[in-house]
Amino acid sequence: MKMFKITLLLLSIISLTSCASGYKTIQPNTINYLSADVANDIKMEYKYDLLRKKYAKKEVKKGIKLVAIKITNDSDKDVMFGRDVKLTYENGKEIHIVENDLVFTTLKQSSASYLLYLLLTPLNLYTSKTSSNGIEETTSSFPVGLILGPGIAVGNMITASSANANFKSELLVYNINGSVIKAGESKYGLIGIRTDSYDALKIKVE
Repeated sequence: MKMFKITLLLLSIISLTSCASGYKTIQPNTINYLSADVANDIKMEYKYDLLRKKYAKKEVKKGIKLVAIKITNDSDKDVMFGRDVKLTYENGKEIHIVENDLVFTTLKQSSASYLLYLLLTPLNLYTSKTSSNGIEETTSSFPVGLILGPGIAVGNMITASSANANFKSELLVYNINGSVIKAGESKYGLIGIRTDSYDALKIKVE
Protein backbone atom coordinates (compact mmCIF):
# COMPACT_ATOMS: atom_id res chain seq x y z
CA MET A 1 0.00 0.00 0.00
CA LYS A 2 2.91 2.31 0.69
CA MET A 3 4.13 1.98 -2.91
CA PHE A 4 0.57 2.58 -4.14
CA LYS A 5 0.33 5.88 -2.22
CA ILE A 6 3.73 7.04 -3.44
CA THR A 7 2.76 6.29 -7.03
CA LEU A 8 -0.49 8.23 -6.72
CA LEU A 9 1.37 11.17 -5.17
CA LEU A 10 3.91 11.28 -8.02
CA LEU A 11 1.17 11.11 -10.65
CA SER A 12 -0.76 13.90 -8.94
CA ILE A 13 2.30 16.18 -8.86
CA ILE A 14 3.04 15.51 -12.55
CA SER A 15 -0.57 16.16 -13.56
CA LEU A 16 -0.80 19.43 -11.64
CA THR A 17 2.50 20.92 -12.80
CA SER A 18 3.00 19.75 -16.37
CA CYS A 19 -0.39 19.57 -18.06
CA ALA A 20 -1.09 21.38 -21.30
CA SER A 21 -3.34 24.44 -21.02
CA GLY A 22 -6.21 25.57 -23.18
CA TYR A 23 -6.35 28.92 -24.97
CA LYS A 24 -8.93 31.50 -23.93
CA THR A 25 -9.77 33.77 -26.87
CA ILE A 26 -8.87 37.42 -26.37
CA GLN A 27 -11.35 39.10 -28.75
CA PRO A 28 -9.82 42.61 -28.87
CA ASN A 29 -13.16 44.03 -30.05
CA THR A 30 -14.74 43.19 -26.67
CA ILE A 31 -11.99 44.53 -24.38
CA ASN A 32 -12.55 47.49 -22.07
CA TYR A 33 -9.43 49.53 -22.87
CA LEU A 34 -8.12 51.73 -20.05
CA SER A 35 -4.92 53.07 -21.67
CA ALA A 36 -4.94 55.40 -24.67
CA ASP A 37 -3.07 58.07 -26.63
CA VAL A 38 -4.11 60.47 -29.40
CA ALA A 39 -2.17 62.19 -32.18
CA ASN A 40 -3.47 64.03 -35.26
CA ASP A 41 -7.04 62.80 -34.71
CA ILE A 42 -5.88 59.19 -34.56
CA LYS A 43 -6.62 57.45 -31.26
CA MET A 44 -4.83 54.35 -30.06
CA GLU A 45 -6.09 52.28 -27.13
CA TYR A 46 -4.21 49.26 -25.80
CA LYS A 47 -4.07 46.53 -23.19
CA TYR A 48 -1.33 44.22 -21.93
CA ASP A 49 -1.72 41.03 -19.86
CA LEU A 50 -3.84 39.06 -22.31
CA LEU A 51 -2.45 35.54 -22.14
CA ARG A 52 -2.90 32.91 -19.44
CA LYS A 53 -1.10 29.86 -18.07
CA LYS A 54 1.53 28.33 -20.39
CA TYR A 55 1.30 31.20 -22.89
CA ALA A 56 1.79 33.85 -20.19
CA LYS A 57 4.86 32.00 -18.90
CA LYS A 58 6.29 31.95 -22.43
CA GLU A 59 5.81 35.74 -22.65
CA VAL A 60 8.00 36.21 -19.58
CA LYS A 61 10.58 33.64 -20.67
CA LYS A 62 10.90 34.85 -24.26
CA GLY A 63 10.58 38.60 -23.68
CA ILE A 64 7.71 39.10 -26.12
CA LYS A 65 4.43 40.59 -24.92
CA LEU A 66 1.15 40.33 -26.77
CA VAL A 67 -0.79 43.59 -26.82
CA ALA A 68 -4.37 44.22 -27.91
CA ILE A 69 -4.88 47.56 -29.65
CA LYS A 70 -7.75 49.59 -31.05
CA ILE A 71 -7.03 52.28 -33.63
CA THR A 72 -9.76 54.87 -34.26
CA ASN A 73 -9.30 57.15 -37.26
CA ASP A 74 -11.15 60.42 -36.64
CA SER A 75 -9.17 62.22 -39.33
CA ASP A 76 -10.39 62.94 -42.86
CA LYS A 77 -7.93 60.59 -44.61
CA ASP A 78 -7.13 56.89 -44.67
CA VAL A 79 -4.01 55.72 -42.84
CA MET A 80 -2.00 52.49 -42.79
CA PHE A 81 -0.86 50.98 -39.53
CA GLY A 82 2.89 50.43 -39.65
CA ARG A 83 3.46 53.09 -42.29
CA ASP A 84 1.44 56.23 -41.41
CA VAL A 85 0.65 55.14 -37.86
CA LYS A 86 3.41 53.78 -35.64
CA LEU A 87 3.88 53.07 -31.93
CA THR A 88 6.57 54.47 -29.66
CA TYR A 89 7.48 54.42 -25.99
CA GLU A 90 7.19 57.58 -23.89
CA ASN A 91 10.82 58.43 -24.61
CA GLY A 92 10.01 58.54 -28.34
CA LYS A 93 11.78 55.29 -29.22
CA GLU A 94 9.91 53.57 -32.01
CA ILE A 95 8.52 50.13 -31.23
CA HIS A 96 9.37 47.27 -33.56
CA ILE A 97 6.27 45.17 -34.15
CA VAL A 98 7.08 41.46 -34.17
CA GLU A 99 5.55 39.57 -37.08
CA ASN A 100 2.56 37.52 -35.94
CA ASP A 101 4.06 34.30 -37.33
CA LEU A 102 7.09 34.81 -35.09
CA VAL A 103 4.85 35.66 -32.13
CA PHE A 104 3.05 32.37 -32.63
CA THR A 105 6.13 30.19 -33.01
CA THR A 106 7.74 31.87 -29.98
CA LEU A 107 4.77 31.67 -27.59
CA LYS A 108 3.01 28.46 -28.65
CA GLN A 109 3.01 25.35 -26.49
CA SER A 110 5.35 22.54 -27.50
CA SER A 111 3.16 19.50 -28.17
CA ALA A 112 6.16 17.22 -28.57
CA SER A 113 7.34 17.96 -25.02
CA TYR A 114 4.41 15.93 -23.67
CA LEU A 115 5.94 12.79 -25.15
CA LEU A 116 8.01 12.76 -21.96
CA TYR A 117 4.96 11.26 -20.27
CA LEU A 118 5.81 8.06 -22.13
CA LEU A 119 8.57 7.66 -19.56
CA LEU A 120 5.78 6.56 -17.23
CA THR A 121 5.13 3.50 -19.42
CA PRO A 122 7.38 1.08 -17.44
CA LEU A 123 5.65 2.07 -14.19
CA ASN A 124 4.09 -0.84 -12.29
CA LEU A 125 1.66 -0.64 -9.41
CA TYR A 126 2.49 -3.08 -6.66
CA THR A 127 0.32 -4.26 -3.81
CA SER A 128 1.73 -5.94 -0.76
CA LYS A 129 0.80 -7.35 2.61
CA THR A 130 2.61 -8.08 5.81
CA SER A 131 3.08 -11.77 6.48
CA SER A 132 2.58 -13.45 9.85
CA ASN A 133 6.28 -13.11 10.63
CA GLY A 134 6.20 -9.33 10.04
CA ILE A 135 7.81 -9.29 6.58
CA GLU A 136 6.16 -7.18 3.87
CA GLU A 137 5.63 -9.25 0.74
CA THR A 138 4.56 -8.18 -2.76
CA THR A 139 1.32 -9.93 -3.67
CA SER A 140 0.68 -8.58 -7.18
CA SER A 141 1.66 -5.95 -9.75
CA PHE A 142 -0.24 -4.07 -12.43
CA PRO A 143 1.40 -2.29 -15.43
CA VAL A 144 -0.38 1.00 -14.76
CA GLY A 145 2.21 2.85 -16.85
CA LEU A 146 0.98 1.20 -20.04
CA ILE A 147 -2.28 3.09 -19.58
CA LEU A 148 -1.14 6.30 -17.91
CA GLY A 149 1.96 7.03 -20.00
CA PRO A 150 0.40 6.99 -23.49
CA GLY A 151 -2.94 8.28 -22.18
CA ILE A 152 -1.53 11.38 -20.50
CA ALA A 153 0.88 12.03 -23.40
CA VAL A 154 -1.80 11.84 -26.10
CA GLY A 155 -4.33 13.81 -24.03
CA ASN A 156 -1.90 16.66 -23.43
CA MET A 157 -0.74 16.72 -27.04
CA ILE A 158 -4.33 17.02 -28.26
CA THR A 159 -5.04 19.83 -25.76
CA ALA A 160 -1.86 21.72 -26.70
CA SER A 161 -2.44 21.33 -30.45
CA SER A 162 -6.05 22.54 -30.18
CA ALA A 163 -5.02 25.53 -28.04
CA ASN A 164 -2.22 26.44 -30.45
CA ALA A 165 -4.61 26.26 -33.40
CA ASN A 166 -7.00 28.68 -31.67
CA PHE A 167 -4.11 30.99 -30.77
CA LYS A 168 -2.80 31.03 -34.35
CA SER A 169 -6.28 31.61 -35.76
CA GLU A 170 -6.89 34.64 -33.54
CA LEU A 171 -3.50 36.13 -34.39
CA LEU A 172 -4.40 35.79 -38.07
CA VAL A 173 -7.84 37.37 -37.67
CA TYR A 174 -6.46 40.34 -35.75
CA ASN A 175 -3.27 40.91 -37.74
CA ILE A 176 -3.43 44.70 -38.03
CA ASN A 177 0.11 45.37 -39.25
CA GLY A 178 -0.12 46.82 -42.77
CA SER A 179 -3.89 47.30 -42.49
CA VAL A 180 -5.58 50.42 -43.80
CA ILE A 181 -7.83 52.23 -41.32
CA LYS A 182 -10.27 54.32 -43.28
CA ALA A 183 -11.44 57.77 -42.21
CA GLY A 184 -14.08 57.37 -39.49
CA GLU A 185 -13.21 53.70 -38.97
CA SER A 186 -11.94 51.72 -35.96
CA LYS A 187 -9.82 48.60 -36.23
CA TYR A 188 -8.68 46.08 -33.64
CA GLY A 189 -5.46 44.12 -33.58
CA LEU A 190 -3.10 41.85 -31.69
CA ILE A 191 0.56 42.77 -31.87
CA GLY A 192 3.73 41.39 -30.34
CA ILE A 193 6.45 43.66 -28.99
CA ARG A 194 9.85 42.79 -27.51
CA THR A 195 9.80 44.02 -23.93
CA ASP A 196 10.12 42.75 -20.38
CA SER A 197 8.00 45.53 -18.87
CA TYR A 198 4.62 47.19 -19.22
CA ASP A 199 5.78 50.55 -20.52
CA ALA A 200 3.23 53.13 -21.64
CA LEU A 201 2.69 53.18 -25.40
CA LYS A 202 2.31 56.27 -27.56
CA ILE A 203 1.03 56.78 -31.08
CA LYS A 204 3.04 58.49 -33.81
CA VAL A 205 1.34 59.70 -36.99
CA GLU A 206 3.44 60.55 -40.04
